[in-house]
Amino acid sequence: MLYDVLLTPNIGAGISIGDRVILQADWMYARWNNHDRRRYWRIYGGDAEVRYRIGPHVKGSPLGGHYLGVYGSLACYDFQAGRSHTGVLSDTYNYAAGVSYTYSFPVSTHFNIDFCLGIGYLWGRYKKHIPIDDCDVWLSTHKLGWFGPTRAGVSLVWLIGNRVKNSRKGGVR
Repeated sequence: MLYDVLLTPNIGAGISIGDRVILQADWMYARWNNHDRRRYWRIYGGDAEVRYRIGPHVKGSPLGGHYLGVYGSLACYDFQAGRSHTGVLSDTYNYAAGVSYTYSFPVSTHFNIDFCLGIGYLWGRYKKHIPIDDCDVWLSTHKLGWFGPTRAGVSLVWLIGNRVKNSRKGGVR
């Protein structure tokens, strides 16, 4: 849902392996453009994660509870906010890897909301550019290397199937 606030549609799929492990993959893509005024917002990329539930699951919810995970992600982007602003472009993928904490909260029989925070290392290369006439002119190339929060998420999770569903909203009371 946070990607949607940032106008970046995304989709993901996950599968439960046993009682405690979830394998998950996500993909995002946005290619907004306003060529004459140079208001780009182009981004695409994805991630893969393995989550392990710590402690018991939320009663009445097969996927509810607390999870620790390990993830890797990649993204390509071109951000610019108008003709008078310097743009930031990655012409190759930038990468991130780290550990995450997720809490999955049941909200109905077939939906959960996941709250996620990940800390890891982000690396890659990006270029700064400015628009001159009808061209984007390259200014400089920079290396990216940063340790800290590399992911935050609030996701609406659809539980598909008759055996994977919450007994009711908020679990059993």
